[in-house]
Amino acid sequence: MNRKWLNLQGKVALVTGASKGLGRGYAKSLAEAGAMVICLARNAAMLQETVSQIKGIGGKAEVCQADISKVSEIKEVVDNVVNKYGSLDILVNNAGTEIAKPFLDVTTQDYDVIMGTNLKGVYFTAQAAASHMVSQRRGKIINIGSLGSQIGLAGSTVYCASKGGVLQFTRALAVELASYNIQVNALGPGYFCTDMTEPFFKDPKHKAWIENRIPLGRIGTPEDLASIMVFLASAGSDYITGQIFYVDGGWLAS
Repeated sequence: MNRKWLNLQGKVALVTGASKGLGRGYAKSLAEAGAMVICLARNAAMLQETVSQIKGIGGKAEVCQADISKVSEIKEVVDNVVNKYGSLDILVNNAGTEIAKPFLDVTTQDYDVIMGTNLKGVYFTAQAAASHMVSQRRGKIINIGSLGSQIGLAGSTVYCASKGGVLQFTRALAVELASYNIQVNALGPGYFCTDMTEPFFKDPKHKAWIENRIPLGRIGTPEDLASIMVFLASAGSDYITGQIFYVDGGWLAS
């Protein structure tokens, strides 16, 4: 195997939602592989912690405070990255949110908040990145799906609708951008303990339901996602596009 395929030296990556949780893990894994990582989120203090951790392991990163639900902000961010570094090679479209509620209690505000980040934000962040990748004739766009891209989850109707949309958007965009040598794929994490999923694990019944459904017998960790993230960002995945890769301990298989 040619290990140079997994080397991201000289590459510039933008990771949204990089201030904590899995987004922080994605940013660290790309930096460990050699990429310059632009860490984007709304919380500057938490982003600084991500960047500090990356620099602590010898990686390269910088803070970028922005809200991807605001299209004008994200376009400006992407343009600034390209102007500063000369290219944008990798986009990890990770930022997401959830407001878990019974269907009959969902408000229009709940809907707009979830869709504004999980689908609209993902869509227009990809558009901003692709506008530069097309002229470069290369690029990697990695969207973040979910088990909710594949199955229905009670209390998460809007979230599942948004993540189902992410999967179909990934497929359609992969087809549209293939002629420009841009690969578009998605990563579908199973159950990982993050700020967003913490309420599920605090509920003993819900926690037991989750854990009993995982054939490998444990909750995932950010390290479980690192190698697949680097692979999808690297030359090793140059002939793969329009796919979603579930990292779920066997959840969907069960």
